[in-house]
Amino acid sequence: MTMTETTPYEEVYRRSIDDPESFWGSAAEEVHWFKRWDRVLDDAEAPFYRWFKGASLNTCYNALDIHVEKGNGSRNALIYDSPVTGTIRRYTYRELLDLVERCAGGLLSLGVGRGDRVLIYMPMVPEAVVAMLACARIGAVHSVVFGGFSAHELAKRIADARPKVVVSASCGIEVSRVIPYKPILDAAIGMAPSPPDRCVILQRPQLEAALTPERDLVWEALLDADAAPCTPLDATDPLYILYTSGTTGVPKGVVRDNGGHCVALKWSMKHFYGMNEGEVFWAASDIGWVVGHSYIVYAPLFEGCTTILYEGKSVGTPDAGAFWRVIAQHGVHALFTAPTAFRAIRREDPEGEHIRKYHLDSLRTLFFAGERCDPPTLRWAQQMLGIPVIDHWWQTETGWAIGGNPVGLGMLPVKPGSCTRPVPGYDVRILDGDGTPLPPGRIGNIVVRLPLPPGCLTTLWQKDGEYVETYLSRYPGYYYTSDAGYLDDDGYLWIMSRTDDIINVSGHRLSTGAIEEVLASHPDVAECAVTGVADPIKGEIPLGFVTLKAGVSREHEIVVRELVQMVRERIGAIAVFKKVVVVNRLPKTRSGKILRGTMKKIADGVPFSTPATIDDPAILDEIGDALRGIGYPEIRSDL
Repeated sequence: MTMTETTPYEEVYRRSIDDPESFWGSAAEEVHWFKRWDRVLDDAEAPFYRWFKGASLNTCYNALDIHVEKGNGSRNALIYDSPVTGTIRRYTYRELLDLVERCAGGLLSLGVGRGDRVLIYMPMVPEAVVAMLACARIGAVHSVVFGGFSAHELAKRIADARPKVVVSASCGIEVSRVIPYKPILDAAIGMAPSPPDRCVILQRPQLEAALTPERDLVWEALLDADAAPCTPLDATDPLYILYTSGTTGVPKGVVRDNGGHCVALKWSMKHFYGMNEGEVFWAASDIGWVVGHSYIVYAPLFEGCTTILYEGKSVGTPDAGAFWRVIAQHGVHALFTAPTAFRAIRREDPEGEHIRKYHLDSLRTLFFAGERCDPPTLRWAQQMLGIPVIDHWWQTETGWAIGGNPVGLGMLPVKPGSCTRPVPGYDVRILDGDGTPLPPGRIGNIVVRLPLPPGCLTTLWQKDGEYVETYLSRYPGYYYTSDAGYLDDDGYLWIMSRTDDIINVSGHRLSTGAIEEVLASHPDVAECAVTGVADPIKGEIPLGFVTLKAGVSREHEIVVRELVQMVRERIGAIAVFKKVVVVNRLPKTRSGKILRGTMKKIADGVPFSTPATIDDPAILDEIGDALRGIGYPEIRSDL
């Protein structure tokens, strides 16, 4: 297929942009409604757009009840695979519905009603999924917080959401380390101005938690309740709040509605991911992140698929063959993970020896998202697996893909480094700082023309003004993604970096992503990151961080010289790229995103706070030691 050949994608995309009401009205026919909408798109209070206003539905009904009523109750809905506990457990749609009905009844007995918030602070266990669906069943608004967050960060989320009930567990497990959750929860509740009325605790066999009398009850007691029916909800009612980092230190509560969310995610499973009813989909993420919400819990169940809930890592549980074991054992058809997971596998097993130990015939597509996928990682995955590897781009705020290669619409040719084309529903533009559209090939600010398609955030929890200020005010009529990139002559979208990762070297704007692409192509490099550091002459200059593949024994100085020369040859002397530091590991969030901004602050010698989402804070000390070895932070006369 040539880049210009007409595909089903072209017609579908144009229809979604030219006539969004007709397009999404047609997609909504695949969803069960108790009452149809008055209007597909209500723009009476723009820029607060509302999809399917006047309609009523229930998200849990569309995820579970409908499949049981159609006679598919014996199909596996959820497979819980936990190498850290040695557990594999399968739940059919009928079994999962029974648990959800009783959990919903238990929440009602605790006084939880429509619109009340329930905060879920749990590890990757089936009970967390049950609690989410139970909230959706009765119209409670769930807010899932990543298990293991500090008490301080958890307290911020409790203070903002003001939950009536918190559902938690006695502990989480990180590889072989047991992390007590209850002391963190108790401390957070002690800091919060409005404590929850009740706490439900799942007692795990690895650690039993002490319960607070009158406030706490165990999970089994919650489920000792009558089954609750589905509550018809307005399409515009909030389904959940998901907190993402805020620039002020106060997390932003992204709000997702019921109707648009259900329509968009169900459409995406078939038309983007190419999944069919009864097939097995595995999003190797965490329910505390948006990928877990959308593609572990909701979208696969809307489509009648089997979803995998994996409590483990890509390496270390027990080795770099962990993913291949899960795929082979459960017959996974599509895997969705972050590039960082594959970089970890590639670093430990560069020749793919573990891959050859398993029969992976069921796997037909691999999807990457969560961060920009470097071409070497994409090519390695293609070479090792021999299947299409799809890089796609989206955000916590959007809830599903903005740019990607729509498998269900007929795959487009792949350009390594590009996420391919804008997904139907998203009118993506590239603007300069003044709002002027930029020609193909020019890096600028990536924006999406309003209205956003269904499934995207409708506002920030109790902060409408901040929603407008953060996302809609910089370019009126557009959603500001805070990502930088460009569209090429074929309409392919290239995500280069966050806008705050664009560095200015003597007046020239350079993308750190472009430099990282060069570094990642070196045969000895496993992972890399580039950040700008202050320079008294040029304003900023790029600084590289690399980790090396397992087994590399060459002198670091030789590798560094080669990397500097590669950047000079491929990008030019204009980049002023002269410094690279070899480190053992890069600091990342628990979802795998590299903390470039924190590394920049360490190199510049300015104060920083340890990010709440960091996987291991000790890595920051390692980065500081490595930087001092190459002369950073520099002593500056202007300080």
